[in-house]
Amino acid sequence: MAGETIPASWRPALEPALASPEARRLGGWLKAEEAAGKVIYPPRGQRLAALALTPLEAVRCVILGQDPYHGPGQAHGLAFSVEEGVRLPPSLVNICKELESDLGLPRPQSGNLSRWAQQGVLLLNNTLTVEAGQAGSHAGRGWDAITDAAIAAVAERGEPTVFILWGSHARKKAARIPALGRGDHHLVLTSAHPSPLSAHSGFFGSRPFSRANAFLESRGRGAIDWSL
Repeated sequence: MAGETIPASWRPALEPALASPEARRLGGWLKAEEAAGKVIYPPRGQRLAALALTPLEAVRCVILGQDPYHGPGQAHGLAFSVEEGVRLPPSLVNICKELESDLGLPRPQSGNLSRWAQQGVLLLNNTLTVEAGQAGSHAGRGWDAITDAAIAAVAERGEPTVFILWGSHARKKAARIPALGRGDHHLVLTSAHPSPLSAHSGFFGSRPFSRANAFLESRGRGAIDWSL
């Protein structure tokens, strides 16, 4: 895909999806949108950052989002994350509130989640691009085939993994993960989305961070340091 490099560890798993007609149409459509002057987030070179920061063999936990932030200077290729110095979006503020409630960690000043990614937390969105100011604008354009292939690659590995699925879009993946994995080999945690519209309907109090660590430690994969 133009402007993006598939990280070596993910290449065998993603090549069939990237060679599909859907992926080729997606690439052509993104070029045409940019040529027409549309602003697309994140910028080229950052759209596969989640895969670059978290090699397939290092994945211990997957946090699945919907699509990137659509405000200027926010999205940089990691689901729910923003660059240093960028004001935390409301969903990320609520994630940090739950982090404090769950683990007693102080609310961070930075919303850059790269530290999680470097510990094996795959911060993946269903759709990896979005038009500026237009939430969900690139849904159904072909990214699902690629991100589905990434999720399948994780689920098919022999290592027990936690899948954290927030919101209805992410939860649609839940039924596929045990089938792709090995029975109850993986832990799938689902809840409402951390958006202010739904966080009080089951996200707050769901304790995903401590539950993920308890599972990973019980399977010999070690706890994640969720502090930021």
